[in-house]
Amino acid sequence: MTAAVAADLARLDLDEEIQRLKRERNAVLLAHYYQQSEIQDLADFIGDSLQLARQAQQTDADVIVFAGVHFMAETAKILNPTRTVLVPDMAAGCSLADGCPAERFAKWQARYPDSITLSYINCSAEVKALSDYIVTSSNAKQIVEAMPKDKTILFAPDKNLGRYLMRETGRDMLLWPGSCIVHETFSQRRLFELKARHPEALIIAHPECEEPLLDMADFIGSTAALIGYAEQSPAQSFIVVTESGILHQMAKRCPDKQFIPAPPDNSSCNCNECPFMRLNTPEKIYLTLRDLQPELLMDETLRKRAETPILRMLELS
Repeated sequence: MTAAVAADLARLDLDEEIQRLKRERNAVLLAHYYQQSEIQDLADFIGDSLQLARQAQQTDADVIVFAGVHFMAETAKILNPTRTVLVPDMAAGCSLADGCPAERFAKWQARYPDSITLSYINCSAEVKALSDYIVTSSNAKQIVEAMPKDKTILFAPDKNLGRYLMRETGRDMLLWPGSCIVHETFSQRRLFELKARHPEALIIAHPECEEPLLDMADFIGSTAALIGYAEQSPAQSFIVVTESGILHQMAKRCPDKQFIPAPPDNSSCNCNECPFMRLNTPEKIYLTLRDLQPELLMDETLRKRAETPILRMLELS
């Protein structure tokens, strides 16, 4: 962004301009729970990636602006092929998706020709197209349990979620060695220290965390499940072991409760914030709506192949 553009944007009421452009473009703004609070407050829908893509299906919007990361916008395009899907910053990637390139993934699959491939939704469209089923952190246990017992399961790209599912279901799976850079930064030692300072607080964690942290958790669940648990629990204090953007929604829905972000191993950095998610800003959302760029485009053959395992998942869940 040039200095001149930044100066022009500084003179605008961005909230008002974004709302105006949404009306003019017949656009819907989707924001993941991990977005900064200003973007969440501007959004028409807030949720996890699949939930948002499906909510967009239920609108009459011509344009979808996805404030999240690249694979999430791809999922929105897969399920909404006739709509324009815009991404405020195309550089907003994901360590899980980036760490599982389709070419290497296909070679890995080829070593187990009679297997079933389950891929976490945090993967590229190309990897989705190579998979038999897609899973989310909300329905993964149900999908794993529905697989034939005599089949080898390949699970990608998150090894931590895979290990958690193996423990929960008793099914052996072969795991792709990927992980989320945010959930890998949380420290068991620091979590012990934080719990000692807040002994009354319940620890709630996302299953992308490493096993020693999950062993400490009072509740493990997806982003939506963590929020729901906090709302329904009689507890008044929670240590939240996932990306800290989720705390904004927790605080809005439970203003009388305390939410404490779990510290990363290095307290001098904001390592519990996803650097890719934070590439999106209100300024970029305004420019995206104004210019209808950058647009996420997808080859129709790839889109249909990637849609198939998502639809199989929805049939089972």
